[in-house]
Amino acid sequence: LGGPDPLDYVSMYRNLGNPALNVPEHWHYVSFGLSDLYGDNRVHEFTGTDGPSGFGFELTFRLKRETGESAPPTWPAELMQGLARYVFQSENTFCSGDHVSWHSPLDNSESRIQHMLLTEDPQMQPVQTPFGIVTFLQIVGVCTEELHAAQQWNGQGILELLRTVPVAGGPWLITDMRRGETIFEIDPHLQQERVDKGIETDGSNLSGVSAKCAWDDLSRPPEDDEDSRSICIGTQPRRLSGKDTEQIRETLRRGLEINSKPVLPPINAQRQNGLNHDRAPSRKDSLESESSAAIIPHELIRTRQLESVHLKFNQESGALIPLCLRGRLLHGRHFTYKSITGDTAITFVSTGVEGAFATEEHPYAAHGPWLQILLTEEFVERMLEDLEDLNSPEEFKLPKEYSWPEKKLKVSILPDAVFDNPLH
Repeated sequence: LGGPDPLDYVSMYRNLGNPALNVPEHWHYVSFGLSDLYGDNRVHEFTGTDGPSGFGFELTFRLKRETGESAPPTWPAELMQGLARYVFQSENTFCSGDHVSWHSPLDNSESRIQHMLLTEDPQMQPVQTPFGIVTFLQIVGVCTEELHAAQQWNGQGILELLRTVPVAGGPWLITDMRRGETIFEIDPHLQQERVDKGIETDGSNLSGVSAKCAWDDLSRPPEDDEDSRSICIGTQPRRLSGKDTEQIRETLRRGLEINSKPVLPPINAQRQNGLNHDRAPSRKDSLESESSAAIIPHELIRTRQLESVHLKFNQESGALIPLCLRGRLLHGRHFTYKSITGDTAITFVSTGVEGAFATEEHPYAAHGPWLQILLTEEFVERMLEDLEDLNSPEEFKLPKEYSWPEKKLKVSILPDAVFDNPLH
């Protein structure tokens, strides 16, 4: 409606719960605006009644009602606006099992509930509207330890554990901002018997993250700015083509499909029935895919092999490298870091992933600003040993560098300022 917030409305309901199911009374919040409310292209391009409406989903949230509370707190509406702003700006959609690392108490208090998982709302089924289908994704507040477990294993597994612990959510996954203990403190057996066993058996379902990351091609001198193969933080950022963007989006979604085959879709994959994997073509896809392809010099569109690469991550992204290696590559899967500050992307692939353009013969390959790195199981095991101190962030001093000269690979963990200001 022309205002600064992405969501048009957030409805707030008093839900009496269900004593028979041990569901306490709570406030229930429902967003309006991520789906197409109008069908006249003012916010979302109308794509028909059979596909997703707008982004295809709305957000919900269930907050435990405090004794004597007569009106719902309004901060969950601000939280929803923040998440919706991310969706509109990035055009990345959410799926059940996704996590959002927020790094701050959701209500700006001193609470341990500082991150979110997303799941299907237990009461609200998908609906068919005149402008497409809408599903309802519920935000579930979690502690840092629970977020890490979801990353290392998978979001759905942790959500199931939260459902079994009444004070941590119960069957309807109601967030209690006053919860002072994690599910692992409430029941210490959950970590060893469920999570550790699940990681060992299933690996991680986290297929990628938005991150502060960059990569340099060390095969060419960095001062050679005219060479299309030299992609440095300080140079003019190059645009990913529409097809590359779609493939990376697909890659990030693939790992969320339980038991899916570890396949990277081919770069020239055509959209099936005009739909992306998870939603209809967005305005960004339709308006920019042609022009962004034209921005890239012809040499960049060709896949090229690199002799030597330097990977750069901030500390939070770097801490996920052991997860990427142990939980993904050792299980024959892939893992993608997509830069939040530009079009740079880094995908690690194992030898079991089909459709990758990195090969055992040429393990480092790039397509524009998208780098793929193929790592053999033997090298992964060695990297895990060398990167062991990434698991102890409290003892970490930046910058930190790891190098494997015979593999011509270097990894640097750098302060956030390097990525926030590319001129550093």
